[in-house]
Amino acid sequence: MAQTDQQNIVSLVEEDGEQIEIPDSVPMVPVRDIVVFPYMIIPLFVGRDKSVRAVDAAMANNRLIMLVTQKTLSEEYPAPADMYDVGTVSIIVRMLKLPDGRVKILIQGLEKRRIVKYKAFKSLFRVKIEPFPDKTVKKTTVRTEALMRSVCEKSEKLLSFRGELGFDVGAIFSSIADPGRLADIVSSNLRLKIPEAQSILMTNDPRKRLKRVHEHLDRELRVTTIQANIQSKAHDEISKTQREYVLKEQLRAIQNELGGSDGRTEEISEYKKKIQEAKMPKEAEKEALKQLKRLDQMHPDSAEVSVVRPYLEWLIEIPWKKSTKDLLDVKKAKEVLDEDHYNLSEVKERILEYLSVRKLNKQMKGPILCFVGPPGVGKTSLGRSIARAMNRKFNRISLGGVRDEAEIRGHRRTYIGAMPGRIIQGLKRCETNNPVFMMDEVDKIGTDFRGDPGSALLEVLDPEQNSAFSDHYINIPFDLSKVLFITTANTVGPIPSALRDRMEIIEIAGYTQEEKAIIADRFLLPRQIKDNGLKPENIDFSEHTLHKIISEYTQEAGLRNLEREIGKICRKTARRIAEGEKGPFRIMVSSLRSLLGVAKYLPDLEQDVHEVGVATGLAWTEFGGEVLYVEATGVNGKGDLMLTGQLGDVMRESAQAGLTYARSHVRDLGIDEDFYKNLDIHIHVPSGAIPKDGPSAGITMATALISALTGKRIDRNVAMTGEITLRGRVLPVGGLKEKVLAALRTGITTLIIPEKNKKDLTEIPKNLIRKIRIVPIKHMDEVLKAVLLTESD
Repeated sequence: MAQTDQQNIVSLVEEDGEQIEIPDSVPMVPVRDIVVFPYMIIPLFVGRDKSVRAVDAAMANNRLIMLVTQKTLSEEYPAPADMYDVGTVSIIVRMLKLPDGRVKILIQGLEKRRIVKYKAFKSLFRVKIEPFPDKTVKKTTVRTEALMRSVCEKSEKLLSFRGELGFDVGAIFSSIADPGRLADIVSSNLRLKIPEAQSILMTNDPRKRLKRVHEHLDRELRVTTIQANIQSKAHDEISKTQREYVLKEQLRAIQNELGGSDGRTEEISEYKKKIQEAKMPKEAEKEALKQLKRLDQMHPDSAEVSVVRPYLEWLIEIPWKKSTKDLLDVKKAKEVLDEDHYNLSEVKERILEYLSVRKLNKQMKGPILCFVGPPGVGKTSLGRSIARAMNRKFNRISLGGVRDEAEIRGHRRTYIGAMPGRIIQGLKRCETNNPVFMMDEVDKIGTDFRGDPGSALLEVLDPEQNSAFSDHYINIPFDLSKVLFITTANTVGPIPSALRDRMEIIEIAGYTQEEKAIIADRFLLPRQIKDNGLKPENIDFSEHTLHKIISEYTQEAGLRNLEREIGKICRKTARRIAEGEKGPFRIMVSSLRSLLGVAKYLPDLEQDVHEVGVATGLAWTEFGGEVLYVEATGVNGKGDLMLTGQLGDVMRESAQAGLTYARSHVRDLGIDEDFYKNLDIHIHVPSGAIPKDGPSAGITMATALISALTGKRIDRNVAMTGEITLRGRVLPVGGLKEKVLAALRTGITTLIIPEKNKKDLTEIPKNLIRKIRIVPIKHMDEVLKAVLLTESD
């Protein structure tokens, strides 16, 4: 490059013997990774803007530049405090400007100097320097000469170890009579750490400097010798390993000729036999035999063996053709389902339909069912019951919080510790290719930079695609069409629409108080009695006691808290028996306080009397239905509407719509036309710590508002749900079944619903409908007639 680009090269040649005068002010360049010694010739790359300008300034003057080492190598823009104060004034012998703006220079160290002051450091470093001379050595003593010879000999030996010894190196070392100069030249060739090299540079006693160089040289020589021994032993070990491999191969050939076999041959034969017994598809068998051939040709100590062997074992252990025989006796299956779960008729009907079709069509694909309902209603246990009814193996995986796509599809074999995804792992665990596969919490799958597990499930849960499911680790299509997939969720909303479209949604609502009592008597009590080491004759719950626990110690759509409270009573009874008391122990209502403490849930105060401005609404949550009380009152003000209770945007808009309806019907309602001019209206929904949203409380807020403005009381036994428009029309809402159950739990006797929700009443058991009066309405006027009480009421 120097010959072809003459414009970018500045070449300078010093005349031999020319005395260079060093001024007291020169440009300075901080260097990293190296300490420059006098007499040292070294190329340097200069890339920082300040340093490039310092080089240009030196070239424009006398080519002299101060080179100082940084204390911190990672500092990109060093300050004066980040650099040592002793360095070497050097002359730039050659400079080459590179296309990327950097500069390559060849420098020769001249003399040590100390920085006295930084004269400039904004655009470039310019420093004021002073001499840093060595002490004068008047006479070379015998001890000094012996030290110099030892340094020369060890330097030659070290360079010889490194393969850097030239034919004239010994002559150069022998010609140096100055101990300080010898120390500097040898130091520049040692691999010293920056603090050690800088310490030698700053030692101005030549004898002490040479002695320190001798110590470092001795240490470096020992390290190099040990390193050479290690490399020699490693080479011998490799040669030994190769020799053993060749001998083992020859021994295998001899044993094959004699009709015997070694351990490796037996392993390969065993794998081949297992591959044949696995009854793999042709594609899988072809891949397995290919990997087996690779394993046979590998060295036993090869790293690749630890990748191929686990892969072969997975291929062999996956149930390609193994299936359990379905129990297609529909009546027997119904008995099993009824034995494990009370009610849940819709789910049971769907399973019995599947078994009936399976009995008539052996080739039908498994349905993809999704059980949606509040926690504790028995979604997961229902999956186990379905597997038992069908005589299939059961496998469950939890998808809650899963964020990595590889959890579903597995990792590619290129990664260390790679393994298949949870689908293939579950099939291997079940040892059949037609288990009941339950995926819990499908609505709680996460998505981040590691992938989207929800999208990975699209192939798994699509009957048209899962017949050729490909796991990244196995990398061979596997037929999942025989698997009965069941997913569970608390709510449908968070499930991606594409995934939701592939599943058959079956909603499981919460239980009524009567249903909970029956389930507790049939299932929860026997289980807790057994789990706590009791016998049925040791403890007895009255029916009234169970109802009391359900109504005053639990308030949930499911059964988890109920079972927890029953378990607490069983534990206390077990303790009494362990302490020597004799049963049987009858659990009465009067003993609940001593066993379970004070009742946790009591009827709300608003239900005790008919009040002005307090309306009873109903809300749907993913944990079931809830009763919602809306309070409204008017105070002197300027017509503002205040909304409190952590209400969402939709709920706030419903309140605005209710106020507009009231203002547009002031004459019909008997309200002052100018009420809003000097009256502030405050609507509050208690339980302010809980966020609330949705349009279904529209008629409830409008009723509370109108009651507060007219002064008429609201019937405490009436609850309502529905969305209101500006014209007063009442629109349909969702979650009616859960809301009916919540009303029954709270003791509501009348429920107002939108007219268009009448069709949803068919989903509610008739025995529940008979316990509550349902009033369908179309307009807000009908709501007010049903709930506002007159003076005579």
